[in-house]
Amino acid sequence: MRPLEIVLLVADLVAFVVLLAPLRRARWLLHLAALPPLAAIAQVLVEDARWQMVPAYALAAVLFLAWLLKAARPAGGTAARGLARRLAAGLAVGLGALALAASIALPAILPVFRFPPPGGPYAIGTVTYHWVDGQRHEMFSADPAAHRELMAQVWYPAGRSASSARAPYVPNADALSSADAPQLHLPGFALDYWSVVPTNAIPDAPVAADRPRYPVLVFESGVVGFRQVNTYQVEALVSRGYVVVGLDQPYAAGAVVFPDGRRTIGWTKDRLDPLIEQSIAPAARAPVVNGQVLADGIVPYLAQDVSLALDRIAALDEDASGRLHGRLDLGRIGTFGVSLGAMVAAEACHRDPRLKACLMLDAAMPTGVVRDGLAQPSMWITRDAGTMRLERQRSGGWSEAAISETLTTMRAVFSKSARGDGWYVQVPGIFHSDFTDAPSWTPLAPWLGISGPIGGQRGHEIVNAYSLAFFERHLEGRPSAPLDGRTSVYPEVQLERR
Repeated sequence: MRPLEIVLLVADLVAFVVLLAPLRRARWLLHLAALPPLAAIAQVLVEDARWQMVPAYALAAVLFLAWLLKAARPAGGTAARGLARRLAAGLAVGLGALALAASIALPAILPVFRFPPPGGPYAIGTVTYHWVDGQRHEMFSADPAAHRELMAQVWYPAGRSASSARAPYVPNADALSSADAPQLHLPGFALDYWSVVPTNAIPDAPVAADRPRYPVLVFESGVVGFRQVNTYQVEALVSRGYVVVGLDQPYAAGAVVFPDGRRTIGWTKDRLDPLIEQSIAPAARAPVVNGQVLADGIVPYLAQDVSLALDRIAALDEDASGRLHGRLDLGRIGTFGVSLGAMVAAEACHRDPRLKACLMLDAAMPTGVVRDGLAQPSMWITRDAGTMRLERQRSGGWSEAAISETLTTMRAVFSKSARGDGWYVQVPGIFHSDFTDAPSWTPLAPWLGISGPIGGQRGHEIVNAYSLAFFERHLEGRPSAPLDGRTSVYPEVQLERR
């Protein structure tokens, strides 16, 4: 919880106690019950309101009214009370206790979480772009004039700054929440507060000046995901000298908000799954979207977004008026993705030789990639079948067919890697959501089956360590302890190398 949220909850608790206590000799303490509304106003003005605090706001108002009534009543009074009055008093105490419990529980269960300091020598700057592919029709739209559009957020190494301004986790959280929260069986407003969750990134900060150019990574998220869903990983990479470009891919992402206010709401997992499966195990009868037969499924279409991003990255480097002019190393570009984003990353590497390194997190591989393998150095980070079955027991999903398909296709591509260029990292005890920020969203993640036995923090440490080691080796030519077997920091990890 944020500092003024704690102050408000303490004020509510103190007011609740003093209103119940018999204060015949220290009646002045009764005036402490006037503090909650002041604390509520201060919290809203300084930290912004969020729906989890509504019970605390309401309780502050009720306690203030109770204080006014009690303060106006003379001290003492008759000791005799009717049954009805005692019942009303008991009911008020019970409801007050419930309201106080809700006031404490809601912001604790869904907190304004914080990302840890990323640990590298660089601060983090960020800027967002709107990119339109004038040569490609938007397949998901029935409008024949619609073009494919992307929102892209660029995180880059920045000089250390005294600025206290930090970019929010999700600027348009209301749009994303209305799309994604129902997928998690939550009300549509449940994730609105992500707009007040701070990150470590500074909007539009100057690029760090100690290196002439920085290698670039393109990130793709999973089904109904969003470009910030792996902020823990993005910030760790950027703080160590990488530029990361995160893509919001309309209709695959949960929701995309464009600068003119237009919004596209992502297709649900149930609608997308057949299109994805067609890319992994093609059926004779291919799915059709707006009259277009998708013989290869949806993944090749989404992979074209990565190629568009590479074109735009080159344009940013050439734009003399832009902040990133001349700072992007176009000869050292990699990509990484999680879930569907991992499939897209693999397909993009298969199709676009401008990508020099490919990192895939926990996903089956598209059929063309399985057939041909990948020419680039590649790493897969995943887990064993037993962990997938445990996740199924706790939170559903992961049928035996899905487990077999995921592990078999990843290993098939890994087996075709060139000597020294293939890495297969297996982390027992890590769940699918542990590859994303999801364990940070609520402390209940382990009990809800969102986070595996390894724990979200440990999972993030491992993913970050091996991600950084992979890109350092294959984009910068630097040796790394995790890949050279020179560290015992991660004994649970099972590392295989071609």
